[in-house]
Amino acid sequence: MAPVSMASNGGPRGREPSSAAPTKLWTVDEANARLPALRELLPRVRAWASRLAEVHAELARLARFWGDELGARDHPDHDLKDRLEAEWRNLTRRLDESIGALRAEGIEVKQFETGLVDFYALVDDEIVLLCWRSDEAEIAFYHTLDGGYAGRRPLPGRPRSVSTGARGAG
Repeated sequence: MAPVSMASNGGPRGREPSSAAPTKLWTVDEANARLPALRELLPRVRAWASRLAEVHAELARLARFWGDELGARDHPDHDLKDRLEAEWRNLTRRLDESIGALRAEGIEVKQFETGLVDFYALVDDEIVLLCWRSDEAEIAFYHTLDGGYAGRRPLPGRPRSVSTGARGAG
């Protein structure tokens, strides 16, 4: 699996959508039933991604300061570098496993920061993405596969969801 994509500021972001066909098409009720588990998982994923950005920054700082000397076994910061690299591998593995498991279910995490998640679904005989953000009570919007968050539309025949928080769209 590809590593976490990085934002222009060096921080981890959600993954790009999978180019493969979805393994599952969700109904709105099925996706809403999956939200409690996502509400539990997403803060952990966000914390792992945040820590990964910190580890990345610290490794970059050490490399800029010490250069090639950092690789020497007798270097004073060699053990720190090894610990940070081990933490990097562990965090990357956790993120890859968690995001990969969601993708295998037909769920795409678009942004860690806002908890923006899409579920593949069928609306009016078209494959679309049910669009949910972690501060929303339930799934009430969808967009086309290439429409993105800005192209969100209310689901036909369902009342609009009321946000549970005052977070921006991100």
